[in-house]
Amino acid sequence: MEIDYSKHKHVVVIYPHPDDESFGTAGTVVKFREAGVPVTYLCGTLGEMGRNMGSPFFANRETLPEIRKQELIKACKEIDMDLQMLGYRDKTMEFEDEQVVADDLRKRIEELDASLVITFYPPYAVHPDHNAMGRAAFRAIRDMDPDKRPEVWANAISNDHQEMIGSPDIVVDTKDVFQKKLNALKAHKSQIDGMLQKVRQGNEELSEFDLALRYFRYETYHTVTFD
Repeated sequence: MEIDYSKHKHVVVIYPHPDDESFGTAGTVVKFREAGVPVTYLCGTLGEMGRNMGSPFFANRETLPEIRKQELIKACKEIDMDLQMLGYRDKTMEFEDEQVVADDLRKRIEELDASLVITFYPPYAVHPDHNAMGRAAFRAIRDMDPDKRPEVWANAISNDHQEMIGSPDIVVDTKDVFQKKLNALKAHKSQIDGMLQKVRQGNEELSEFDLALRYFRYETYHTVTFD
Protein backbone atom coordinates (compact mmCIF):
# COMPACT_ATOMS: atom_id res chain seq x y z
CA MET A 1 0.00 0.00 0.00
CA GLU A 2 1.47 3.33 -1.10
CA ILE A 3 1.00 5.97 1.59
CA ASP A 4 0.46 9.61 0.66
CA TYR A 5 1.93 11.26 3.74
CA SER A 6 1.46 14.77 2.38
CA LYS A 7 -2.35 14.53 2.28
CA HIS A 8 -2.65 15.04 6.04
CA LYS A 9 -2.96 18.41 7.80
CA HIS A 10 -1.75 17.39 11.25
CA VAL A 11 -0.98 14.03 12.82
CA VAL A 12 -1.60 13.45 16.54
CA VAL A 13 0.12 10.52 18.28
CA ILE A 14 -1.44 9.31 21.54
CA TYR A 15 0.40 6.86 23.81
CA PRO A 16 0.84 6.60 27.57
CA HIS A 17 4.62 6.33 27.95
CA PRO A 18 7.91 7.88 26.92
CA ASP A 19 9.46 5.46 24.37
CA ASP A 20 6.09 4.17 23.06
CA GLU A 21 6.47 6.73 20.28
CA SER A 22 10.01 5.67 19.41
CA PHE A 23 9.38 1.93 19.30
CA GLY A 24 5.99 2.09 17.62
CA THR A 25 5.85 5.02 15.26
CA ALA A 26 9.09 7.06 15.07
CA GLY A 27 9.80 6.11 11.46
CA THR A 28 6.26 6.95 10.45
CA VAL A 29 6.57 10.32 12.18
CA VAL A 30 9.78 11.06 10.27
CA LYS A 31 8.06 10.29 6.98
CA PHE A 32 5.23 12.68 7.83
CA ARG A 33 7.69 15.38 8.85
CA GLU A 34 9.67 14.94 5.64
CA ALA A 35 6.37 15.47 3.78
CA GLY A 36 5.92 18.76 5.66
CA VAL A 37 3.12 17.52 7.93
CA PRO A 38 3.20 18.65 11.60
CA VAL A 39 3.06 15.88 14.20
CA THR A 40 2.19 16.28 17.89
CA TYR A 41 2.66 13.65 20.59
CA LEU A 42 0.15 13.59 23.46
CA CYS A 43 2.10 11.56 26.03
CA GLY A 44 0.01 10.38 28.97
CA THR A 45 2.63 9.76 31.68
CA LEU A 46 6.35 9.96 32.35
CA GLY A 47 6.70 6.19 32.70
CA GLU A 48 7.96 6.91 36.20
CA MET A 49 6.96 3.52 37.62
CA GLY A 50 9.01 1.55 35.10
CA ARG A 51 11.52 -1.02 36.34
CA ASN A 52 14.32 -0.28 33.86
CA MET A 53 16.91 2.01 35.42
CA GLY A 54 19.59 1.85 32.73
CA SER A 55 22.14 -0.85 31.95
CA PRO A 56 24.36 -0.40 33.89
CA PHE A 57 22.08 1.35 36.38
CA PHE A 58 22.22 5.14 36.43
CA ALA A 59 18.68 5.93 37.67
CA ASN A 60 16.71 5.19 40.81
CA ARG A 61 13.06 5.51 41.82
CA GLU A 62 13.53 9.16 42.83
CA THR A 63 15.47 10.28 39.76
CA LEU A 64 13.67 8.23 37.11
CA PRO A 65 10.73 10.62 36.46
CA GLU A 66 12.96 13.55 35.49
CA ILE A 67 15.33 11.29 33.56
CA ARG A 68 12.48 9.85 31.50
CA LYS A 69 11.03 13.31 30.94
CA GLN A 70 14.31 14.56 29.52
CA GLU A 71 14.71 11.40 27.43
CA LEU A 72 11.23 11.98 26.00
CA ILE A 73 12.00 15.59 25.11
CA LYS A 74 15.24 14.53 23.42
CA ALA A 75 13.55 11.71 21.47
CA CYS A 76 10.86 14.04 20.16
CA LYS A 77 13.54 16.50 19.02
CA GLU A 78 15.33 13.70 17.16
CA ILE A 79 12.24 13.09 15.00
CA ASP A 80 11.06 16.73 14.93
CA MET A 81 7.78 16.03 16.74
CA ASP A 82 5.94 18.48 18.99
CA LEU A 83 5.19 17.26 22.49
CA GLN A 84 2.39 17.76 24.99
CA MET A 85 2.76 15.96 28.34
CA LEU A 86 -0.64 15.16 29.86
CA GLY A 87 0.48 14.57 33.45
CA TYR A 88 -1.20 11.28 34.31
CA ARG A 89 0.45 8.83 36.69
CA ASP A 90 2.22 5.81 35.24
CA LYS A 91 0.53 2.43 35.66
CA THR A 92 -2.77 4.04 36.70
CA MET A 93 -4.33 4.94 33.34
CA GLU A 94 -6.83 2.10 33.66
CA PHE A 95 -8.13 3.69 36.89
CA GLU A 96 -8.65 7.17 35.43
CA ASP A 97 -12.17 8.26 34.49
CA GLU A 98 -12.15 7.26 30.83
CA GLN A 99 -14.64 9.94 29.82
CA VAL A 100 -12.58 12.67 31.48
CA VAL A 101 -9.44 11.52 29.67
CA ALA A 102 -11.39 11.24 26.41
CA ASP A 103 -12.79 14.75 26.77
CA ASP A 104 -9.28 16.15 27.25
CA LEU A 105 -7.96 14.22 24.25
CA ARG A 106 -10.89 15.30 22.08
CA LYS A 107 -10.31 18.95 22.95
CA ARG A 108 -6.63 18.68 22.04
CA ILE A 109 -7.33 16.77 18.82
CA GLU A 110 -9.84 19.41 17.77
CA GLU A 111 -7.54 22.30 18.69
CA LEU A 112 -4.76 20.76 16.61
CA ASP A 113 -7.19 20.13 13.74
CA ALA A 114 -5.83 16.61 13.36
CA SER A 115 -6.57 14.68 10.20
CA LEU A 116 -4.95 11.50 11.56
CA VAL A 117 -4.61 10.01 15.04
CA ILE A 118 -2.14 7.21 15.80
CA THR A 119 -2.72 5.27 19.03
CA PHE A 120 -2.88 1.77 20.50
CA TYR A 121 -5.63 -0.69 19.49
CA PRO A 122 -7.44 -1.88 22.64
CA PRO A 123 -7.56 -4.59 23.88
CA TYR A 124 -4.64 -5.77 21.74
CA ALA A 125 -1.89 -3.60 23.23
CA VAL A 126 -0.69 -5.84 26.12
CA HIS A 127 0.03 -3.23 28.83
CA PRO A 128 -2.98 -1.94 30.85
CA ASP A 129 -1.87 1.67 30.26
CA HIS A 130 -1.63 1.02 26.51
CA ASN A 131 -5.13 -0.37 26.35
CA ALA A 132 -6.59 2.33 28.61
CA MET A 133 -5.05 5.13 26.54
CA GLY A 134 -6.27 3.52 23.34
CA ARG A 135 -9.80 3.20 24.73
CA ALA A 136 -9.83 6.86 25.76
CA ALA A 137 -8.52 7.91 22.34
CA PHE A 138 -11.16 5.81 20.58
CA ARG A 139 -13.87 7.32 22.79
CA ALA A 140 -12.58 10.83 22.10
CA ILE A 141 -12.85 10.30 18.37
CA ARG A 142 -16.21 8.54 18.61
CA ASP A 143 -17.52 11.55 20.55
CA MET A 144 -16.56 13.94 17.76
CA ASP A 145 -18.85 15.16 15.00
CA PRO A 146 -18.65 12.39 12.36
CA ASP A 147 -17.77 14.95 9.69
CA LYS A 148 -14.77 16.12 11.72
CA ARG A 149 -13.36 12.79 12.86
CA PRO A 150 -9.74 12.18 11.92
CA GLU A 151 -8.51 9.01 10.32
CA VAL A 152 -7.25 6.48 12.90
CA TRP A 153 -4.25 4.17 12.67
CA ALA A 154 -3.96 1.81 15.64
CA ASN A 155 -1.08 -0.40 16.82
CA ALA A 156 -2.08 -3.93 17.80
CA ILE A 157 0.83 -5.76 19.44
CA SER A 158 -0.61 -8.70 21.38
CA ASN A 159 0.36 -12.19 20.23
CA ASP A 160 -3.22 -13.03 19.24
CA HIS A 161 -4.15 -9.79 17.47
CA GLN A 162 -3.97 -11.12 13.91
CA GLU A 163 -6.18 -14.06 14.86
CA MET A 164 -8.72 -11.65 16.35
CA ILE A 165 -8.69 -8.66 13.98
CA GLY A 166 -6.66 -9.77 10.98
CA SER A 167 -3.39 -8.55 9.55
CA PRO A 168 -2.48 -4.86 9.68
CA ASP A 169 -3.51 -2.96 6.57
CA ILE A 170 -0.72 -0.39 6.87
CA VAL A 171 2.93 -1.47 7.04
CA VAL A 172 5.58 1.24 7.12
CA ASP A 173 9.10 0.18 6.16
CA THR A 174 11.34 2.58 8.08
CA LYS A 175 14.66 1.45 6.57
CA ASP A 176 15.25 4.68 4.64
CA VAL A 177 14.73 6.81 7.78
CA PHE A 178 15.92 4.28 10.33
CA GLN A 179 18.90 6.27 11.58
CA LYS A 180 16.50 8.92 12.87
CA LYS A 181 14.34 6.24 14.48
CA LEU A 182 17.43 4.71 16.08
CA ASN A 183 18.46 8.14 17.39
CA ALA A 184 15.03 8.50 19.00
CA LEU A 185 15.25 5.03 20.52
CA LYS A 186 18.73 5.74 21.90
CA ALA A 187 17.45 8.96 23.47
CA HIS A 188 15.55 6.68 25.86
CA LYS A 189 18.84 5.47 27.34
CA SER A 190 17.33 4.20 30.57
CA GLN A 191 15.11 1.85 28.57
CA ILE A 192 16.88 0.87 25.35
CA ASP A 193 20.41 -0.06 26.46
CA GLY A 194 19.38 -3.19 28.32
CA MET A 195 17.07 -4.26 25.51
CA LEU A 196 19.79 -3.92 22.87
CA GLN A 197 22.19 -5.88 25.07
CA LYS A 198 19.64 -8.67 25.38
CA VAL A 199 18.91 -9.00 21.66
CA ARG A 200 22.64 -8.78 20.84
CA GLN A 201 23.14 -12.24 22.33
CA GLY A 202 23.66 -14.48 19.33
CA ASN A 203 23.88 -11.48 17.00
CA GLU A 204 27.34 -10.24 17.97
CA GLU A 205 28.39 -9.87 14.33
CA LEU A 206 25.78 -7.17 13.64
CA SER A 207 26.38 -3.45 13.94
CA GLU A 208 24.16 -1.52 16.32
CA PHE A 209 22.24 -0.13 13.33
CA ASP A 210 21.69 -3.54 11.72
CA LEU A 211 20.76 -5.13 15.04
CA ALA A 212 18.12 -2.49 15.76
CA LEU A 213 16.90 -2.60 12.16
CA ARG A 214 16.30 -6.34 12.45
CA TYR A 215 13.95 -5.87 15.40
CA PHE A 216 12.38 -2.45 14.89
CA ARG A 217 12.26 -1.87 11.12
CA TYR A 218 8.53 -2.24 10.43
CA GLU A 219 5.73 -0.18 11.98
CA THR A 220 2.27 -1.66 11.50
CA TYR A 221 -1.22 -0.28 11.93
CA HIS A 222 -4.86 -1.23 11.56
CA THR A 223 -7.15 1.48 10.24
CA VAL A 224 -10.17 1.94 12.51
CA THR A 225 -13.52 3.48 11.64
CA PHE A 226 -16.41 4.41 13.91
CA ASP A 227 -20.14 4.20 13.17
